[in-house]
Amino acid sequence: MPKPIKNLNKLPPYLFTELDRKVDAARAKGVDVIHLGVGDPDLPTPEPIVEEMRRAISDPTTHNYSSYMGTGEYRAAASDWMKSRFGVEVDPATEVLTLIGSKEGLAHMIMAYIDEGDVVLYPSPSYPVYRNYTLLCGGDPVSMPLTVDNDFLPDLGAIPAETAARAKLMFLNYPNNPTGAIAPESFIRDAIEFCQKHDILLCHDNAYSEMTFDGYRAPSFLSVPGAKDVCVEFFSTSKMYNMTGWRIGFAAGNAAGIKALGTVKDNTDSSAFKAIQRAAAVGYKRSDELTSGLNDIYGKRQKIFVEGLNALGWNFHPPAATFYLWVPVPAGIKSEDFAALLLEKCGIIVPPGSAYGPEGEGFFRIALTTNEKRLREALKRMEQEKIRFDMLSSEAVAA
Repeated sequence: MPKPIKNLNKLPPYLFTELDRKVDAARAKGVDVIHLGVGDPDLPTPEPIVEEMRRAISDPTTHNYSSYMGTGEYRAAASDWMKSRFGVEVDPATEVLTLIGSKEGLAHMIMAYIDEGDVVLYPSPSYPVYRNYTLLCGGDPVSMPLTVDNDFLPDLGAIPAETAARAKLMFLNYPNNPTGAIAPESFIRDAIEFCQKHDILLCHDNAYSEMTFDGYRAPSFLSVPGAKDVCVEFFSTSKMYNMTGWRIGFAAGNAAGIKALGTVKDNTDSSAFKAIQRAAAVGYKRSDELTSGLNDIYGKRQKIFVEGLNALGWNFHPPAATFYLWVPVPAGIKSEDFAALLLEKCGIIVPPGSAYGPEGEGFFRIALTTNEKRLREALKRMEQEKIRFDMLSSEAVAA
């Protein structure tokens, strides 16, 4: 057999594949696993979207190839949503592109721009695709640390001038996975100006724009004047409308960036199933109606778990967005060891912070993607096993 490309050897085991493996192994031993590891909503796709899918899939005109850019109907719905939601105008013909989920678009944007040795600036901790696909393409991923002291925002001033000069792409993601952090307008403006100064394409992963609480509304980076000169934004229906398995999203913004991404996709896929595009368009047309109830549910779950953690010795404040909690591990314990302890003692699966990059060490992530009863059960197990922020130590783990 021929050997795969050398760059495959640069990739670490994919985080969520490893979590699936651990879940399967635990369940094979009879463990009642509470899975708090993956951002895969347990709630159903809203019925108006499902009903439109039923109609669309029965229509034979949806059974053939879509336009490579996506159907005009879908791109127009995405464009109209950008205007009504953010006040951002994007031309559906040249500045919007249908994606088979935003993950695909993020990866293919790297393929469109990165040659051997080119620099990609990416946040750490972060969604693994930014770094891993850069490695796959032979690029040089350079991390921008996200720290508590800087509210999980990268310090753009700390990026060396030589590195900035070599960079072609910068990835940002607010509301942020895994930290739940949000970006103030001042930072967004600074990021746009930085990319304008250094001729960098800013790729903003805005997958969690609609998952917000307590009156907070996440912005689009494209709403900043001049942003469209250097920015492409990626949106996904996965978390917005509980459509992870449907694989549908879109990219919008800089026309040259959209064209380059589209060229890779022209030669890689044939766009999304037209029936799915038709159904997802209903989501954009009725977005506020369909997301408000979901956020109420996630907000209640967040309250339950944060109160439970704080009763166990944490002093944790809930984030304003996403269904994630980025929680400190007890002092003296590595995040990987703490995640292993939760699985062994409590049957709870969580990813260690280190899996999202070196700067993630010291944290673990909770995904609030299970019902209130199971969340309460997880907290009960932690209490029974004396898993407390102020009681654990490295000696306890070893024991």
